Amino acid sequence: MYLTSEKKKEIFKKHGKNENDSGSAEGQIALFTHRIEHLTQHLKQNHKDYNTERSLVKMVGKRRSLLNYLMKKDITRYRAIVKELGLRK
Repeated sequence: MYLTSEKKKEIFKKHGKNENDSGSAEGQIALFTHRIEHLTQHLKQNHKDYNTERSLVKMVGKRRSLLNYLMKKDITRYRAIVKELGLRK
């Protein structure tokens, strides 16, 4: 499996307040980004996997919603997470 509990804890430790902080917007955005990158690689090899494609689109929408929330709530945290994850060019 590509996303083990250790990997999740590592993501939350790096982007959240601590490794058990799974509720922060930054941690959730980082987790969605990791999952989106994995699904993108999967779809490059399996371009007819439409269920995964639909899941990917839904996940991108959820991440976008969290980013919009964070932008309205605290613009400095939004800019920091976007820069850290490299979401904008």
